[in-house]
Formats: sequence, C-alpha cells, structure tokens
Amino acid sequence: MNRKRVAIQGIKASFHEEAAFKFFGENIDTIECSSFKKTCEVLKNKEADFVVMAIENSIAGSLLPNYTLLRDYHLCIIGEVYLSIQLHLMALPGVKFEQIKNVESHPIAIRQCIDFIDEYPHLNIVESSDTAACAKRIRDEQLTDTVAIANQLAAKLYGLEILERRIESNKKNFTRFLILSEHNGWDIPNPNKASLSFETNDEVGSLAKVLNIFAEHNVNLSKIQSMPVLGKRNEYNFYVDIEWEDTAAYKEALSKILRYTINFTLMGEYIKNENVK
Repeated sequence: MNRKRVAIQGIKASFHEEAAFKFFGENIDTIECSSFKKTCEVLKNKEADFVVMAIENSIAGSLLPNYTLLRDYHLCIIGEVYLSIQLHLMALPGVKFEQIKNVESHPIAIRQCIDFIDEYPHLNIVESSDTAACAKRIRDEQLTDTVAIANQLAAKLYGLEILERRIESNKKNFTRFLILSEHNGWDIPNPNKASLSFETNDEVGSLAKVLNIFAEHNVNLSKIQSMPVLGKRNEYNFYVDIEWEDTAAYKEALSKILRYTINFTLMGEYIKNENVK
C-alpha cells in the first residue's frame, strides 16, 4: 500500500508534522513547504495527497490568510486535529544555561513563552519562520550559545537536549489544524461537523435568519469568522463551523439557509475531533 503524502508548512518535527502524525499515524511521507500557499500548490500539482493546515490558535486566534487559501484553492476539509502546544527550551547536549546568549523561535512561539523569557532580559531574542528550523540550525551549525523553543519531536529528531520543559505561559494552549484534500470524493462515515462559507443577502437580518435556522434545527454553531469580500465595500464572507447529532435536521437546515445566502459553499463534512494531546 502506498504511503500517504502529506504537505506541511515548515520542516520535519514542526507542529504541522506532529499534527499530521496524530491524524494519519507516523507511516506517512511529509512534504516540507516554505509557506501555506506552497502546500496548496503542492496539492494542486498532485505532489501530495493531503495538506495539514493550522487554522486557529487558542491564544493567537484565527489565521485569517488561510481562510482565503481554502476558498481560492477550493480545498475540501476532510478532518481536523487539535494539538496541545507544548514548548520546550532545547540546546546541544552538554550546553549549560549559563552559556546561552540567544533564544530562537517562531514569533508566535516566542510570544507564548514571554513570561519565561522576561526572567532573562540579557538573552537576545531571534525570530525565525519555523520552530523546528531553529532546532535544526543549532544541530547543523553546532551552536553552543543558542537555544531553540520548539516541541519534543524537534528535540528528538535533531538530537537536542531539553533544558526547560513546558515554558509556555498558558498550559491550555492548543492549535486546531484542518486536514485538506483537493476533491470532495471522500466518504466520511457518519460526519457530525461541517465547515461552510457564504455571503448573505443585502437585507436587514439576513445573517440572523441563517443563525436562527441552525438554532431551530438544533445545529450548534461552534465558530463564525467574517472576512471582507475583496473589492466590495461592506460585503463579507462568513466562514461557519457547525455540529449536529441529527443528520436529517442538519440537511434540512442547509436547504433552508440557501434562500438567505449567496455563493454558498460546503467546504467539507467530517468527524468532530477535540481530543487535545
């Protein structure tokens, strides 16, 4: 059986690869990409079977440009992963804390560890595009005066020693990742969550009517995100995640909201997953 090819933003041992392992298992081939747009291009060119894409963080909020990519590339959501973001301070084996001059990581990871970092004002903070890339650079260049903030997977892959564990300020920090495919041909058994995008009619109360239809059919609105429609003043795309127990009621709700929406897209039906580890 062919191994699944999964495109990730970042390099091996990044949080995106950790999320890919959590969803697919470790018997996959991860394809490293320098940007989220690149992951979409790799999928479009059939160089990957799936994309794992972060969409929101419990502290930093939504990754708004990724909603635009989902729509522009017509990607289908077939699953989701919630990953606990655990950040560790790591260095080459044998390096002592007293030797450290530089701390390297992704700017969001740095912000999430600011309470720890503030205790050591003499350290020079260096921002990078990827947490795992910082760990790899320390290994490749044998840097004895630099530490990385990254996950345990990075420490293991690049042979680094963890000096301080769980230095993130908020221990309940998690990121939600979407599992994406180029086509909607996946038969997901018994889906109970869906992602939609739509605009509403330019009438008073149009969005309220849509939301009321969901409520009347016991369909739970778990997220709503608005994005301006490019080039159209005061017009917005709404991205909505909904959950249900009664599939028939969910289908009926969808049919009823169509009269109040424009450019409606069902971006994917999948299994709700809030198993945060």
